[in-house]
Amino acid sequence: MDYHLLTFVTVAEKLNFTRAAESLHITQSAVTLSIKALEKKYNVTFLDRTNKYVKLTKAGELFYFHAKKILSEYKEVNDLIEHLSEKKSRPLAIGSSFTFGEYLLPKVIAEYLKLDEKRDDPMISIRNSNRVIAQLLRGEIDLGIIDSNLKSHPHLTITPFKEDELVVIVSKNHRFAHLSSVDLEKLYDETWILREEGSGTREIVNHFFQNHAFHPPIIRSFGSTQIIKESVEADLGISIVSKYAIQKEVFMRSLRMLRIKNESILRYFSYIVPEFTFKQYAVSPLINELTKENRQLYKNLNFGE
Repeated sequence: MDYHLLTFVTVAEKLNFTRAAESLHITQSAVTLSIKALEKKYNVTFLDRTNKYVKLTKAGELFYFHAKKILSEYKEVNDLIEHLSEKKSRPLAIGSSFTFGEYLLPKVIAEYLKLDEKRDDPMISIRNSNRVIAQLLRGEIDLGIIDSNLKSHPHLTITPFKEDELVVIVSKNHRFAHLSSVDLEKLYDETWILREEGSGTREIVNHFFQNHAFHPPIIRSFGSTQIIKESVEADLGISIVSKYAIQKEVFMRSLRMLRIKNESILRYFSYIVPEFTFKQYAVSPLINELTKENRQLYKNLNFGE
């Protein structure tokens, strides 16, 4: 990294040589020498400085804008190289939201490993969608799978690959258990047991409720779909969950599935990767496995539009 540039940018942001020196853990004279070296190199004054103030000249403002970009590029390259070195010795790391991670990902991983017996088992973490995104941005995982409505991100590529439907679930003893569909208004006085804020499922449900001006008085938030299902089975309330999360319970008839009349609550599972990754060789086979079922269906689907 060019430390003259770093020093200049720090002074430009602090507008004070002493505070810049403290921030960089160097002496004030070292700061002064760096600025003078840059001004001598370009034969221009970047900073107007008196005993009372420090401010950027027009040339300084231009130089600051480009210096920030250059330092950002330095950091990105450094991070990527460190990322590569760190990951050579570890297997693929995947972060997934709860619904896909708990109910669909195991089968995908099994098929992925069958294709190459020499592959290491991937490391998998299950979080809500917001935390998966944060993990990817911190470089803790190589690929994320989310169920939120996120359409774009300045540092990530987001690709939908599988449709999901959210349905209402009630206990087998519920007054609506014999129905296949119900008017939303008839569910107003129910106790709703939903995923916590930050989960993709909760985001979809909130959006659905808002679109229908539906504000039930009692909402309880739980941190996992399994707890929600058990709570509904125990007649503590009703919920909206992915159809993939309740297949066993519906088969065993411990839960009943309802749809809202004249409504379909749909979303997409999406995989997310950094805009650039050294792990592309490892990520691509898994992406192929994720998308093979619906590759043609989502070939032209673009969440950014």
